[in-house]
Amino acid sequence: MMKEVFTVKGMSCGHCKNAVESALADVDGVKEAVVDLEAEEVEVEFDDSQTDLKQLKEVVTEEGYKVS
Repeated sequence: MMKEVFTVKGMSCGHCKNAVESALADVDGVKEAVVDLEAEEVEVEFDDSQTDLKQLKEVVTEEGYKVS
């Protein structure tokens, strides 16, 4: 299992938090995703044999948020 933290811009409320966490949770291999709205970050724990950081960032981008 790997744990990565990356920046997500554009999240401002509980709905945004839930949207990002839910989208990431739907990816095969993701064990947990936790958004910190104040820090504009998401921490994701995942099985790197099933997914990778690039795919996780793409999922968040598809939800309409900017990832860096």
